[in-house]
Amino acid sequence: MRDLGPALGRLYDVTPTVVVGPVSRGSMLGALTAAALGVGFAEIRKNNGQAADSDRWVLRTTGPDYQDRHIVFGFRHGLVKAGDRVLMVDDWADTGATALVARALVEDCGAHWIGAACVVDGLGNARLRHDLPLRSLIDVRRL
Repeated sequence: MRDLGPALGRLYDVTPTVVVGPVSRGSMLGALTAAALGVGFAEIRKNNGQAADSDRWVLRTTGPDYQDRHIVFGFRHGLVKAGDRVLMVDDWADTGATALVARALVEDCGAHWIGAACVVDGLGNARLRHDLPLRSLIDVRRL
């Protein structure tokens, strides 16, 4: 586990100022990556994660995920600021829906999207892998 954060952080040449990670495994891996890089971390919550919080939230809804669901993702306003360089970290990429909504959230804040780093790349769409961009430690075809 201690090697995952540094390994994910090395997938890009640009050092982020903030790492974001979607609940639940992305939060753990994102926190490990942020700690390894010495930068801030923001958890991206889903489906009413903001209900217990009175602060303003930045929210977006995904396109269909691997189970054909549309999920509302967000984080508290101010955790990602204009000018931040943001890296998203997650365990697995399948449809790219989470990474796409994370990028939209980052851009809504006026921050710069570096890309998505994941443990396993299961994307079937090579163009999306390039457009995000998405980099991984393992390709699903090697599992």
